[in-house]
Amino acid sequence: MAKVELYTNRGCGACVNAKRLLDSKKIDYEEKKLGSSRRIDAEFQIRTNGSKTIPQIFIDDEWIGGFEELLKYDRADELDWRLGLSERPQISLFTRILRILTGKIY
Repeated sequence: MAKVELYTNRGCGACVNAKRLLDSKKIDYEEKKLGSSRRIDAEFQIRTNGSKTIPQIFIDDEWIGGFEELLKYDRADELDWRLGLSERPQISLFTRILRILTGKIY
């Protein structure tokens, strides 16, 4: 299983949606609530290069981004293998090149 960390805040609909998606896949995650301590707030700023949006998601210490990026990985059938739920999918060379050209590198 992958180590998943979510930086969230109270009243954030996207945060709730990200947690629901991970819960639906039965993934354990560590939720770090912004505003609960200075250490977490400082850690968030450093790890996300000063991001202004939440949630921010890390899988095995790799910064994934927010809920929209999490959905992109899921739609591209790459989220499950990143979470350790399945084998890495085989992606054709053509698909890889197409993703690079369109800026959709997941």
